[in-house]
Amino acid sequence: MKKSRILLSGILAVLVLSSASCSNSTQPTDMEEKSTVQSSIVEFEQVSKIESSSDAEKSSEVVKENSEKSSDESEQASKTESSSDKELSSLPEKIESENGSETVSKMESSFTAESSLVVESTVSHEENSVVPEESKQVSKAESSSHTEPSATIEKPIKFPDKWKDGGIFSSKYEKAYEIVKNMTLEEKIGQLMLARCPESDGISEAKKYHLGGYVLFGRDFEGSRDSITNNISGYLSSQDIPMIIAVDEEGGTVSRLSWNDELTDHKFLSPRKLYDNGGIDAIINEAQEKDILMKSLNINTNLAPVCDISTDENDFMYYRSLGQSADITSDFISKYTIACQQDGISVALKHFPGYGNNVDTHNGIAIDKRSYENFEKNDFLPFKAGINAGAHMVLVSHNIVECMDKDHPASLSSEVHRVLRDELGFTGIIITDDLEMDAVSKYVTGYSVVEAAVIAGNDMLCVSDYETACSELKEAVNNGTIEEEVIEHAATRVIAWKMTKNMM
Repeated sequence: MKKSRILLSGILAVLVLSSASCSNSTQPTDMEEKSTVQSSIVEFEQVSKIESSSDAEKSSEVVKENSEKSSDESEQASKTESSSDKELSSLPEKIESENGSETVSKMESSFTAESSLVVESTVSHEENSVVPEESKQVSKAESSSHTEPSATIEKPIKFPDKWKDGGIFSSKYEKAYEIVKNMTLEEKIGQLMLARCPESDGISEAKKYHLGGYVLFGRDFEGSRDSITNNISGYLSSQDIPMIIAVDEEGGTVSRLSWNDELTDHKFLSPRKLYDNGGIDAIINEAQEKDILMKSLNINTNLAPVCDISTDENDFMYYRSLGQSADITSDFISKYTIACQQDGISVALKHFPGYGNNVDTHNGIAIDKRSYENFEKNDFLPFKAGINAGAHMVLVSHNIVECMDKDHPASLSSEVHRVLRDELGFTGIIITDDLEMDAVSKYVTGYSVVEAAVIAGNDMLCVSDYETACSELKEAVNNGTIEEEVIEHAATRVIAWKMTKNMM
């Protein structure tokens, strides 16, 4: 109401000033006076309507504010009130106007602006209330990504239950199998090869055929200690999976290291000679001396000791064996195995199932006619002792042992391998004797020698012609002669062995 009085006073002042102005200049006619009065009345009625409208709007907004407590409605009311204040603040400008119709025009303009503000506020509120279609689609996509499984998730690689044996490498099987499953067929096959080291290009050949290991002979230890060490270091680091570097260092007639004066100042004696001079302790002492030398050259495996029992000077294996009873030989094998493998040098028990008094199989076949009971009471005992001591490898001979398999050399006989696994409980690496020997090739029909060796159950093959061996195994897998999982099982055991040795 206060604002109404102020507004009314302003209008009257305008009328007075206007009348005075007219009297001082030109006398208005009756029509002009009547027009002025009518204009003032119209102006007063419009201003009253404005005040009434403004008050009604404010009252309406207060009611909405109390009942709905809507932030959006409050914002609209605030804008409306602001618009009314703007209208009042413009009154001086209206009062100063010389023409009433001009005042009314400005008031109409003010109301138009106010209406525009209200309309804009309402539209703005409605626009903000609507969720854009694009946002809905993004939200749906995000929700879908949380509920739908990814098509690229691969199942974890699980080591087959049927291969679990609780053996000496079993703690490494899972990781080894995972490595194998990510290898090519050529890489898997290569791990089965313990190849004779070539005279040249040893590093590049190891890479090319992914060879599991090299066995070194006398020619590989020619030259200075440094050159020998550097060569072997190059073989070890030639691949992501380090190589087995093996040597036949039995002592006596089979010694690859001690003939080179740069490597040692004395010849390594045979176990027989050492036993005669100082018993088993003398053998162990020299074995540990050899271990130190081998480790300094980066050799990690010794294809020894000889477990064969021989007491007859006429036997082919007599001078390489201990030459004692099964019990004494077993004691020697157990202590030798523990000492060497504690030094970090893996051993290979040889020549399973026991050489006896048989002939040399490098030049011909040896046929063993002894009974199975004889093997159980004598020949098996040193092998059992070494297996119980944790021996990593067993090397199988080429003898035909008729009580187990009269048709195949032991190295190619699945029955001999079954006896070694099931009867003696061996879970380590089974390796053949040299497959280049004449004894084996004559007893294989329908398969190559290397195919027969893998089918029999060997994990590693001792070969000279590794190129042909790798090619034949690949062809055997591709044509279905050998299932790839057979290769994978052997490769897994080889890699688990290397992991057990902390090579990888």
